[in-house]
Amino acid sequence: MKKILINDPTLRDGNHAVKHQLTAQQIAAYAAAADAAGVPIVEVGHGNGLGASSLQVGLSLTDDATMLKTARKNLKRSKLGIFIIPGFATINKDLRPALDLGADVVRVACHCTEADTTQRHISFARGQGKEVYGVLMMSHMASKETLLDESRKMESYGAEGVILMDSAGAALPADVAEKVGALVEKLGIPVGFHAHNNLGMAIINSVTAAQAGAVILDGTARGFGAGAGNTQLEVLVAVLKKMGYDTGIDFYKMLDAADLAEKSILPMIPTIKSTSIVSGLAGVFSGFAKHVERAAAEYKVDPRDIFFELGRRRAVAGQEDMIIEIAAKLAEKGKKN
Repeated sequence: MKKILINDPTLRDGNHAVKHQLTAQQIAAYAAAADAAGVPIVEVGHGNGLGASSLQVGLSLTDDATMLKTARKNLKRSKLGIFIIPGFATINKDLRPALDLGADVVRVACHCTEADTTQRHISFARGQGKEVYGVLMMSHMASKETLLDESRKMESYGAEGVILMDSAGAALPADVAEKVGALVEKLGIPVGFHAHNNLGMAIINSVTAAQAGAVILDGTARGFGAGAGNTQLEVLVAVLKKMGYDTGIDFYKMLDAADLAEKSILPMIPTIKSTSIVSGLAGVFSGFAKHVERAAAEYKVDPRDIFFELGRRRAVAGQEDMIIEIAAKLAEKGKKN
């Protein structure tokens, strides 16, 4: 059977969905359940990764060290994964301490055209003997040629694989097949894919990535994640099994973990709301959803207009302050009209 490595960011991407308010108790419970299911990698942290807790992108209820210590205690078989974006996370303040706390897998992420920013972090983590991957976020914003060039940089820095993130949930299966296929054909390292469900494409896009040669796929329990959520992991495991792929995950225990997540972590199961669809069409980072909803309510403007303007400006993670600016301008324009 063809093997697929599953990375589970329920306790990281899912943090976006609760405004980064996951508790240590929730982290402990889900980590233990995912470990029992044999999930290979459990990714933990603030939605934007280590060091990202801030007024701009959202303050964490639980600090990075506590999250990692808690997860580490409850992961016996599963590897502990971390996610970092240079600019939010520094090597000495964030990455080195996380490795000292027992992180096994490091994902170093950047906007899809800025791989240069990941060199030091990737090289450092590899030098510490860790399993390291490069991540190209907002991959819908770059051509397959550009993504290949950026992936080659990450490969040269020491990345052991490259993951394309459809951070806005904007991709269609044809886009995924084209871009993943190009990387699989030209790179000497594995390729992965991380989907969001803003346009209802998360499962089919993940399956398409596998068919195009991706061997690493991301998914979260009940799709718990930013925007309309991620690929629903328990569904993905079932579909991959039916297609003849081997994830090494115990299906019943994965269902148990998803049930636990629904009862103890999720305030509500992610759904495709009107604003999620607009966000996907506009190609806007899924992590902006809560910020846009809050700004729209405060300034009494249509959140859909904010999303489309963010898309027009090609906004990316870290530019959350732009949301307030746009909301204020829309409100002022509304008064004049």
